[in-house]
Amino acid sequence: MLLLSMSIFFLLVCGGAWLSLFPSGRDLVRQSLALVGQWTGRRVRQAGQRGTHGAGALADGAGSVLRSGGRLLRRHCLTALAAAVLLTVPPMLAWLVSGRGMLGGYDGGAGEVNPQVAALLQGEQLTLPAPLPPVAFISAEVAHVRPMLDSANRNWRLLDAEFAQRLLMVFKIMRERYGYDMAILEGYRSPERQNQLATAGPAVTNAKAFQSYHQFGLAADCAFLRDGKLRISEQDPWAMRGYRLYGEVAESVGLHWGGRWAMMDLGHTELRVPGMVRK
Repeated sequence: MLLLSMSIFFLLVCGGAWLSLFPSGRDLVRQSLALVGQWTGRRVRQAGQRGTHGAGALADGAGSVLRSGGRLLRRHCLTALAAAVLLTVPPMLAWLVSGRGMLGGYDGGAGEVNPQVAALLQGEQLTLPAPLPPVAFISAEVAHVRPMLDSANRNWRLLDAEFAQRLLMVFKIMRERYGYDMAILEGYRSPERQNQLATAGPAVTNAKAFQSYHQFGLAADCAFLRDGKLRISEQDPWAMRGYRLYGEVAESVGLHWGGRWAMMDLGHTELRVPGMVRK
């Protein structure tokens, strides 16, 4: 199909160049149109003579229209050629660009399904990880990057069951495929805590109570573990690579990643439910 489209486009360009560069080509086209008009007029008049007077009048009218069209084309041949190019080239280019062969990587029917994601969708129930000691969340790095984290809730059982299983699958893929161990920094968040964080300014959050999926157990902020310590800072190249992988894996199991936001929140993922949060 792509080869055929390119061939048609090439022929149209060659024909346009021939008409614009060679007067003999334009004369040939005009003569051909005139002959077609005369032949059509004769045929219609003959049919009118065998039929009614109205048919003869119709034949005269059709022949007159064709002859007028031929004269108009002779006077404005270059304008007509430009109009033909403008009408044919953009649709042809759009057809070529939108062809299946141009975006084969996005063919939904041929993608390889991750067996771990398939297991999740088939209902595999993953076990909850052991909680980290509270001291892990009060290190200097954690306090600098994520203030007020010492009072955050990290109880997996307060999360929505479906969201928790998807997030557990993300943790499993990150560990087994990429070698990143992960932990929740904050999961469920009460309305009171959400308002408290909102008063800290947009650098923390813009969402007030019930404007965040945290209030419904449908969101979590996560980070990486290395040598038993939490690694949160985006200045760490190892952690930054992990965030990118984390976003890809989270999206592959149907979660939304905060790294796509204008004010990026690289450790945040959420399972969106229409009509759940306030605007």
